[in-house]
Amino acid sequence: MSTYKKEVGTAVQNFAGNYSGAVDGQLWYDSTNTNFKYSHAATTSAWSTGGNLNNARFGIGGAGTQTAALGFAGYPPNSGEAFTELYNGSTWTEVNDMVRGSSTYDISAAGTQTSALGFGGGGAPQRALTESWNGTSWTSVNALNVGRNNMGGFGTDNTAAIAAGGVTPPGFSTAAVESWNGTSWTEVNDLNSITKGMGASGKTQTAGLIFGGIDPSPATKSAKTESWNGTSWTEVNDLNTARERVAGAGTQTSTIAAGGEDPAAVTAATESWNGTSWTTVSNLGTARYRLGGAGSDNTSALVFGGTPPTSAATEEWNTGIAAGAWSTGGSLNTARNGLAGTGTQIAALGFGGDSGAFSALTESYDGTTWTEVNDLNTARRDMGSGGTQTSSLAFGGLNPAVSPIYTVLTESWNGTSWTEVNDLNTGRINLSGVGADNTTALAFGGFTPPATGVTESWNGTSWTELNDLNTARYNLAGAGNQTAALAFGGEYSPVYASETESWNGTSWTEVNDLNTARQTLGGAGTDNTSALAFGGEINLANTESWNGTSWTEVNDLNIGRKNLGSTGTQTAALGFGGTPPRTAATEEWNDPGKITETITTS
Repeated sequence: MSTYKKEVGTAVQNFAGNYSGAVDGQLWYDSTNTNFKYSHAATTSAWSTGGNLNNARFGIGGAGTQTAALGFAGYPPNSGEAFTELYNGSTWTEVNDMVRGSSTYDISAAGTQTSALGFGGGGAPQRALTESWNGTSWTSVNALNVGRNNMGGFGTDNTAAIAAGGVTPPGFSTAAVESWNGTSWTEVNDLNSITKGMGASGKTQTAGLIFGGIDPSPATKSAKTESWNGTSWTEVNDLNTARERVAGAGTQTSTIAAGGEDPAAVTAATESWNGTSWTTVSNLGTARYRLGGAGSDNTSALVFGGTPPTSAATEEWNTGIAAGAWSTGGSLNTARNGLAGTGTQIAALGFGGDSGAFSALTESYDGTTWTEVNDLNTARRDMGSGGTQTSSLAFGGLNPAVSPIYTVLTESWNGTSWTEVNDLNTGRINLSGVGADNTTALAFGGFTPPATGVTESWNGTSWTELNDLNTARYNLAGAGNQTAALAFGGEYSPVYASETESWNGTSWTEVNDLNTARQTLGGAGTDNTSALAFGGEINLANTESWNGTSWTEVNDLNIGRKNLGSTGTQTAALGFGGTPPRTAATEEWNDPGKITETITTS
């Protein structure tokens, strides 16, 4: 006889209430409420950073899946309009170019990474050209009957594809549709609406979807969606956001539509199609249009390239990602920006900053209320910090009243008061720091001037210089501890940084970038495998979560801001203060982690 213990390896355990130690899917009996329960992680869907294209471009064609994609053609010419790249789930590799060496922008695509078709694109007379990809090289094959660009394209491979709509010379939109049989194109039933610049998805020649685009008379961004059954087109439910030159990936019944240009501006909006209707989901990290797309369905997709500006960025769409949200906490007693933070979400310390004048104020947070405690000895802003509510370190920062103004000063907090201790070796502002307490800390980056990558380690008595960051920068954020830290974002004037580096106690290693480059952001986390990045210039509310490999966009701050104080963990973080305008607002990040379900019987 099969039993739960035999199948799972453990008996059903008895707990009075919820069992906090249960692993995902583990069943237990709640003796208080006399029912069976199990728990699982709370999840959401989001975009995360992938590896950049080797050649930034827009109007690019895409085929394949998230872990086996093909990207080809594009604009501008200096980037190599005929370039072809393969994606393996993390890195793009350049392979053989297309046969035509120019006018391959706004091309359409169908197929897989090893068997694809590229058709149309560019200007007359190139708009009719078709090339077939066999996994190694491109071959010119028979041209379209109606030359055009900005079509919707989908299909099985290089033997079976559909080309729909688009722009014909000298610039007229069309509803024409053609079917490819591996040798030639045949005209089939037209779209119901004349359109160009639409997104498309479909893994076979007989089942596809086109959406968005521009209706020509008058020229209007479109939300229309049409479904192809192998014979004719049927109008189905519209997109929620009308737009053109949107990326599409997936199947006729399971699609992601991302980016594009809506009636107001270039957009990051993303929508998911379930075979019946579109649902708005998490935005792309970077708004763009004329980007390429690839993917299996609405749970696994990829977008790459695009404009403006001309981009090499790749983003990966996944479902089943841990969820979280920001809520309002108690306000600081004194509104300020450029302040530092240490501790946890329910036991934090905020100190220094700029309240209209350089500040020495220190406040303690108990999860509800901030209380003023003893001041720093030296008022300053833009310093580094590390530690807990009862054992912290403050180092560096700016105060024009002291010499040097890019200060070397270090102060130690014992839970009651600040004491000056040994100075940093390199005075600087806009640096970042992490640490477990006032005896173990790490200081990195900053502005001396110029930008620096200097890293120093604190042993409770003095600072020792260690290996520098790979990218010198300031206004960066950090997470972790003295031996396992993460440095992310910042600025190396005049460029805002997305670079992320991981510290192993000896040296820094470059890892995957933030989705959104920014400076003066907040950071939280206990090591280099789990971190949270939020806020920053330009007054961003964006929040990203780090899983040890890549950053994923999660729910935004309620108040977008820069120069804020921050502390906590990846699942329970705190953001406070900031500008503009100068604020006392505090927000608490909570990731629910697990959801408990009750098994009901009828």
